[in-house]
Amino acid sequence: MTLAYDSVLSTTAVISTVFQFLSGTVICRKYIQKKSTGDSSGVPFICGFLSCSFWLRYGVLTNEQSIVMVNMIGSTLFLVYTLIYYVFTINKRTYVKQFAVVLFVLIAVIVYTNRLQDDPAEMIHITGIVCCIVTVCFFAAPLTSLVHVIRAKNSESLPLPLIATSFFVSLQWLIYGILISDSFIQIPNFLGCLLSLMQLGLFVLYPPRSYSGQGYKLLEQAVPF
Repeated sequence: MTLAYDSVLSTTAVISTVFQFLSGTVICRKYIQKKSTGDSSGVPFICGFLSCSFWLRYGVLTNEQSIVMVNMIGSTLFLVYTLIYYVFTINKRTYVKQFAVVLFVLIAVIVYTNRLQDDPAEMIHITGIVCCIVTVCFFAAPLTSLVHVIRAKNSESLPLPLIATSFFVSLQWLIYGILISDSFIQIPNFLGCLLSLMQLGLFVLYPPRSYSGQGYKLLEQAVPF
């Protein structure tokens, strides 16, 4: 029965996460239409690629097919988004430097962990820690917007649909992590649920005056896993 729950939950989690990743197509479509990225940042795309790549590595090491599948799709999508942003940004040199740093970190961790092939458990442990750190940093990014909302006492700048989706996705992966007893999946997704709940709570405390604020004009937030 537990295996059946695992299978159903992993399938629904993969599907909902992929749909969340696809939110980047909306942003990239605007870039293509306007032939410009404007003043938006492409860092979320680069960070998304880094996070999915690390989780893909973790999925391969732990032989978790659902983790492999969702992050293979995620890393591919974020790489495409990164390339589209590069085509239309005027700050190409800066963007290339940012991507180069991320690529260096990714390769460095892979090379380091490959040296631990004689100790698979340690290899998985270190990769899991790196995945958690990257994901937690990614989740921490919206904290600045929370400060702004509290100061302005208006949640108009927060994208409600995306936050609700993030909570739903994080909750699924949290439960899945509990079912397979994987703390590296549990920890970041528990924090993701907590952050999403905090943001949803702000909609109750500080209701938006309208639902057409900046948060709805450009959804730059994306949960990497």
